[in-house]
Amino acid sequence: MVADSDSNIAWHRVQLKKNRAALKALETARFTMGEIATSKGNGQTQKTIADLKRKITFSERVIGDYDKRTRRPLGTDLQSLSSGSWSHWDAYTNEQQRKTGQRPPGRG
Repeated sequence: MVADSDSNIAWHRVQLKKNRAALKALETARFTMGEIATSKGNGQTQKTIADLKRKITFSERVIGDYDKRTRRPLGTDLQSLSSGSWSHWDAYTNEQQRKTGQRPPGRG
């Protein structure tokens, strides 16, 4: 995995990995040890699972939006290159250019 220049996205990637592992552990424990239908912990386990799923969905959405804004099109055929959005493929360079007022080397 490539390191993210945006610390918020890096944080979401770590949280996504951590929450997926926790959800897997909870669901595995539920099925290997079993649950008693009337257990008080059953309601708490369900709430925890729902909360983890909500957090996972949110992090996936944030990361997906970021990837859509910053990634180049992956296809290399003429059709996919012509239909893809190239407006943000060099977003980092454009951002640096706006901040410093300078053009990057090799661009004219």
